[in-house]
Amino acid sequence: MFVSSHSAPRVPFASLSFARIVTATTVFAALAGSFVAPAPALAKTPPPKAVLDASAVAVPDRYSADAAQQIFAAGGNAVDAAVAIAFALAVTCPDAGNIGGGGFMTVFMDGKPYFLDYRERAPQQATRDMYLDDKGKLIPGMSLVGHRAVAVPGTVEGMWEAQQRFGKLKWKQVLAPAIRYATDGFQAEPGLQQRHAAAAKNFAGKTNFDAYFSNLKAGATLRQPELAQTLSRIASDGGREFYEGRTADLIAQQMYGHGLVTKQDLIQYKAVWRQPLIADWNGYKVVTAPPPSSGGIGLIQMLKMKADLKQAFDGLELNSVPYIHLVAQIEDRVFADRQQYIGDPDSYRIPADKLTDDAYLAQRADEVKPDEVPGATPVKGGLGDSLPEKTQTTHFSVVDKWGNAVSNTYTLDGSFGSGVVVDGGGFLLNDAMDDFETSPVAAGAPGATANDLNTVAPGRRPLSSMTPTILLQDNKVSLVIGTPGGSRILTSIFQVMTNLYDFGMTPADALAAMRFHHQLLPPKTIYFEPYHPITGELADQLKAKGYTLEGQSFNGDVQMIRVEGTKPEPAADPRGTGVGRVMP
Repeated sequence: MFVSSHSAPRVPFASLSFARIVTATTVFAALAGSFVAPAPALAKTPPPKAVLDASAVAVPDRYSADAAQQIFAAGGNAVDAAVAIAFALAVTCPDAGNIGGGGFMTVFMDGKPYFLDYRERAPQQATRDMYLDDKGKLIPGMSLVGHRAVAVPGTVEGMWEAQQRFGKLKWKQVLAPAIRYATDGFQAEPGLQQRHAAAAKNFAGKTNFDAYFSNLKAGATLRQPELAQTLSRIASDGGREFYEGRTADLIAQQMYGHGLVTKQDLIQYKAVWRQPLIADWNGYKVVTAPPPSSGGIGLIQMLKMKADLKQAFDGLELNSVPYIHLVAQIEDRVFADRQQYIGDPDSYRIPADKLTDDAYLAQRADEVKPDEVPGATPVKGGLGDSLPEKTQTTHFSVVDKWGNAVSNTYTLDGSFGSGVVVDGGGFLLNDAMDDFETSPVAAGAPGATANDLNTVAPGRRPLSSMTPTILLQDNKVSLVIGTPGGSRILTSIFQVMTNLYDFGMTPADALAAMRFHHQLLPPKTIYFEPYHPITGELADQLKAKGYTLEGQSFNGDVQMIRVEGTKPEPAADPRGTGVGRVMP
C-alpha cells in the first residue's frame, strides 16, 4: 500500500523522550541535594498564516468547484484541491477530464515555482512510420480512433506525484469527491451531450464507446460503477496502482492484440519535475510551461515582442485591423520557431533560453512592419500546419488562502480521446499519438531535420501547446491562467493577458472580448470564433488587407484567477459552463 508522507503528523523527538528526561533529572537532583528546574514545554509550530482573504477556483463545471470547496473546508491546500478537481473532472467531464490522458501542472508553493510534466509517452513498440501504409501514405484515422492511437497515460502519476510532494491531506480524502460522483452519478450539461453525440458518430463500430456512454444525456443521471471501483483502488493503494496493480492489468488486457501499450510501458512511466520557464514582463514574473510544451515559449515570445513594438501599438484600438495585423506578424514568427525548434526535451536539446532571449526577440520584433503585406515576406519555419492539434482539453486554476497556486491543463487529446474504454476499468484512453508528426518527411528531404523533432519514437512525449501559467509580482501570485484550445491556447492566453494588463480590463471583460487566431500555416489566414465572429466592416477591411477569414467551431474556455492585494478574483470564460468561486 502506498501511503502519503503527509498522512501522519510528525512527532518531535523531544516530545517522545520528555518523561525519561524528567525522571533522570529528578533522580540526579535528589542525589546532588540541589533543585533542578523542570524541562521547558516544547513550543508548537504555529500553522502558516493566511495571506489572502479566501481561497478561490476557476474550473470547468460546478461539480469540480464543489469538490474543491470540500477540500478547502477540510484544511487542504491548492495542490490538494487541484488533485481533487482533476479526479472529479475525470468523472463529470469525460470528453476531456481524465485518468487516461496526460498534461502539465505549474505550481507556486511556499514562495517557489515548480513545473510537473505528466504528458503521455509513446509506447516502447511505437515506430516512426507506424501510421503509414506500404506506399508511405498516412492511413486515415489510425492515429485518431482506436487502440493504436493510445499513448501511455500520465495523469494519475502526475496527480500522485504532486499530492505526495505538496499536499496536506490524505490521498484518500482528495479522491473522495470523484468516487462519490462516479458512484452516485451526476447530471450532464447540454453541451456535454452535444459533444457526446458528435463523438459517438466518429467511434461507431470502431470502439466500445457506446457500451459505456450511450446513456449520457443532458439532465439524466450518469452513474459509472466500474470507474468508481477504479478510483477506489487508486485511493486505497496509491497512484502507482494505476501503473502496477489491477488497473494496469486491465489496461494491458484492453490493449493486447489491438494496441501497443503494455504493462511494462505502464510500470516504466514516471512524471517529470522540470524547471518552469520564467521571464520578466511588464513588472511581473511569467512562470509557464517548458518543453515538451511549445506554449510557454510562444507565450513569452508574444508578450515580449508586443512590448518591444510598443511604439507601433500605441494608440491602436484593440482588435482593429492594424492591431490584428501586427499581432498576426508576431504569431508568424512564434509558430515558425515552434515548428523548427521545439520537441521532447528528453530526446533533443531545445534552445528555450535562446528562443526567449531579449536580444533575439527584439531582433524578431524588428522584422514586424505595420505596412507589411500579409504573407509577402517568407518567415522561416518547419513544415506542416499544426492546426490539427485538437482542442478538447480542459484547464483549471486554483489559489489557496496561504498564497499558493496551481495552474493545470490536461487532456485526452481529442474529444473522448481514442474512444476506447478500458473494460472493467470504466475510463477512456487518450489519442495522444496523433500529436506526433504521424506523416514524417522522408530522410534527406528538405525540412527533415526540423520535422524529426516531433516524429514518433519509443518513450517520446509528443509536442503540446498546453500553457498553464502563473504571474508573480514581488514573489506573490497575481494571476493564474490557462485554457484548452490546441494551438490556440497560447494565442488565447496572450490576448486575455493583454486585455487585462495593456488595456486595463476587468477579468470578466478581458474574457468576454473578441479573440482571433493566426499562425504561420496556412498563410494569411485569420480564424474567428463562434462566440464573437469577425463580420461586417472589420471582416471587409481584413480581406482588403489581404487576409482570408475562416470560422472555427471552438470557442475557448479560459479559467483564471486574478489576485489584487489580498483579494482573489476568479473568472470563468463566458464561452463555457465554468465556475469561478471564492471560498472564505
